[in-house]
Amino acid sequence: MKVVNLKQAILQAWKERWSDYQWAINIKRNCPKGVTWDYLNLAEALMEQAMIGPSPNPLILSYLKYAISSQMVSYASVLTAMSKFDDFSRELCVKSLLEIMDMFSHRLSCHGKAEECIGLCRSLLSAVVWLLQGCAWYCERLREQQGAAAGQAVPAPGSAAGVEASLKACQERLEKLIKSTKNRSLIHIARLEEQASWANVEQAVLKLTDSLSSLTNQTLRGKLEESVSLVKSVPQMLSAQGDPPVHSSFPSVHAFVMLEGTMNLTGDTQPLVEQLMMIKRMQRIPSPLFVLEIWKACFTGLIESPEGTEELKWTAFTFLKIPQVLLRLKKYPQGDKQDFMEDVNTAFEYLLKLTPLLDKADQRCNCDCLSLLLQECNKLGLLSEANTNNLTSKREFAPRLKTAENANIQPNPGLILRAEPTVTNILKTVDADHSKSPEGLLGVLGHMLSGKSLDLLLAAAAATGKLKSFARKFIKLNEFPKHMSGEGSKSASVRALLFDISFLMLCHVVQTYGSELILSDPSPSGEVPFFETWLQTCMPEEGKTLNPDHPCFRPESGKVENLVALLNSTSEMKLVQMKWHEICLNTPGAILEVLNAWENGVLSVENVQKITDNIKGKVCSMAICAVAWLVAHVRMLGLDEREKPQTMIRQLMTPMYGESTLQFYNERVVIMTSIMERMCADVFQQTGLSLRPPVEGQDPIPYRNLLPPRQPIHEALHSQFREVLNKGWVDSKALHLFENLLNMGGVFWFTNNLVKELLKETRKEWALRVVELLYSIFCLDSHQITLTLLGTILPNLLTDPAHWHSLTDPPGKALAKLSVWCALSAYSSHHKGQASARQRKRQREDIEDYNSLFPLDDTQPSKLMRLLSSNEDEPVLSSPGESTPYWRDDWLND
Repeated sequence: MKVVNLKQAILQAWKERWSDYQWAINIKRNCPKGVTWDYLNLAEALMEQAMIGPSPNPLILSYLKYAISSQMVSYASVLTAMSKFDDFSRELCVKSLLEIMDMFSHRLSCHGKAEECIGLCRSLLSAVVWLLQGCAWYCERLREQQGAAAGQAVPAPGSAAGVEASLKACQERLEKLIKSTKNRSLIHIARLEEQASWANVEQAVLKLTDSLSSLTNQTLRGKLEESVSLVKSVPQMLSAQGDPPVHSSFPSVHAFVMLEGTMNLTGDTQPLVEQLMMIKRMQRIPSPLFVLEIWKACFTGLIESPEGTEELKWTAFTFLKIPQVLLRLKKYPQGDKQDFMEDVNTAFEYLLKLTPLLDKADQRCNCDCLSLLLQECNKLGLLSEANTNNLTSKREFAPRLKTAENANIQPNPGLILRAEPTVTNILKTVDADHSKSPEGLLGVLGHMLSGKSLDLLLAAAAATGKLKSFARKFIKLNEFPKHMSGEGSKSASVRALLFDISFLMLCHVVQTYGSELILSDPSPSGEVPFFETWLQTCMPEEGKTLNPDHPCFRPESGKVENLVALLNSTSEMKLVQMKWHEICLNTPGAILEVLNAWENGVLSVENVQKITDNIKGKVCSMAICAVAWLVAHVRMLGLDEREKPQTMIRQLMTPMYGESTLQFYNERVVIMTSIMERMCADVFQQTGLSLRPPVEGQDPIPYRNLLPPRQPIHEALHSQFREVLNKGWVDSKALHLFENLLNMGGVFWFTNNLVKELLKETRKEWALRVVELLYSIFCLDSHQITLTLLGTILPNLLTDPAHWHSLTDPPGKALAKLSVWCALSAYSSHHKGQASARQRKRQREDIEDYNSLFPLDDTQPSKLMRLLSSNEDEPVLSSPGESTPYWRDDWLND
């Protein structure tokens, strides 16, 4: 009775020509409460009334479309009703039904009960049968028309074209439905629910296959055959997916290598080796794939690194440090009883298959990177001669890289490899006694300043662990000009240059690799060198606030006045008997006097320009000391008071060329400008000003100021992590942004919000991917993050019932795995006293309870040690030559 009434309501609406929304309002008003439209078969009733004539009724069809759009009827009921239409000769009706299918076939879903979800599966199977039957029917008509046309002088006009168009329309919908893996999975579920229903599919497929032989349109025939093969593959879906795919990508290894290459080039090799072995054992990564992932990360870092210093650092990391890392890994027992040299060879075999990656790296570096890498590995005994030649020959079809533009450019990998022995020679040269003839030493230093030689040498020294020694030698060299007396003008200029060049180099080292290299080792005599004093008290660094009124900036007023007078005089500055250490310490006081005089109208702009020219004209160190104080001073001023100090900074940064400048001025001023730009970056960014015009596609200072403007850091963290998760690996820029967010938000905020991202994942494979990525991101400061995770975040989640729903499997199990990985890694590195310079320089958060987990002195019992090991003396990671303890394997993989 209800169905009859529904049909009457549809007919009444058609007679009175109601619009679609008027019809919906009236039918809802008269519908019995609590009854769904699918129960009343609304979709079938509408379709039946719309398809009565030779062509569809457009008004009633609009009611059906409105019902679909407003979700009055389910997709399943529409597909089921559609599959009951069997008169394919009414081509206009079939065309309308296919257009209705287009409304929702791309987003088939169901948000109801289990029965409704199964209903969608069944209706999808029915729709596929209907489309197969339609294709078979139109193929038969084409065959009949071809036979009739063969016996007639003139074929029926236009009929074959219309049938072929209908066949093509059905084929396109069938292909669209069946190409989706999700849809095939739903059909497979329907087949398992009702085995008898699959017989209809098989029958329709058989009928269509028989009809295809006579189809003359080969393109259409090929597409139909492809769709049929996809339909036939549905029963094999489960067996095809029976074996899990080989796990060949390891984001945690990739991200950890990216982290070390980007932020810790100067770190010791052994802690890096220990951490990599920890990851390999925790995740049970086969050795060839482990080595492959290391190389993939290195090549990715090379390709993505910004031009300049960062590119050289990545080149040194890849070609100098990583081969040494592999050499140490070779000494560890691998567990899979295979020769490590063979594993390295297999890894390179896999790498050769990644042709786009290798081509991109070769294009970026302008050389055959793989060939150079193979030679280095061969030198260190990581590859045999035969394997090296075999692998090199397989890369013989590498793209030709030399073009007219880059033919004369020396590739960075080759330069880095040549720079490594040069570092040793320079260290020996600097160690020699130069008190009698310092000119020879000056020549060596001058060559270091030319082009990108300094950055090459520093990168090579950093990758081979010689940078600290390099820095100590140049601190000693910076002290050397203090002790000269009774000099002539020539020796005075040599002394000024030795001081200036060593000062510039040390500033550059601090800004590129961190001040820990300079400050870590106190002098045996107890005397603090000038540069160390100046670095600690006067040099602006990221995250360091200086007081412009501190006594260190104005040590002696009398000497400051003499310096102001000297700078303001018209005569040229004399170099003889000049004490450059004192001049640098007094320069900030002189700048303050000049700035006050300018602001009070005593000096004109021209006078100030002459003074700044005198400051930067001879010794660039003076200009750096002046800018260092100006930066500290500008930070304390309001925006409207900054114009004059910032003008002085720009004047000091502008090079001054002339006959009176000292030797190597052009080379020195390039480094001076770079040092000043880094010092001033934060101050100038506050007012939206720039020190130099931006270069298109290049950041003024790579990886600096990555946080998006006017966006809360919580949103920045969420969007960056989602981007990383979708990519599947972490790049250098993302790591720098994560570190900025960690420093800005604090360890608890950072860890807590990333754990929340993990708990959002409800699919096992995605949750495991998040674990691997988070583990590597947490290596930014593994000790503090692990303490926060185990000491605060996990107890909060476990003790609050409101959070228990989020700890179900898979996110809860994934969090347990992440916690164990972090605990093992942090315990191992803490036990061995391994913390990178980057982690040591971060400000620690004072949390009293953590002292009981990680006591400052190793004699106290540690809860974490007792938690992780039944025997505190048992090593977490065996050293080379020891047996490997494969303990807690069940924890790591369950």
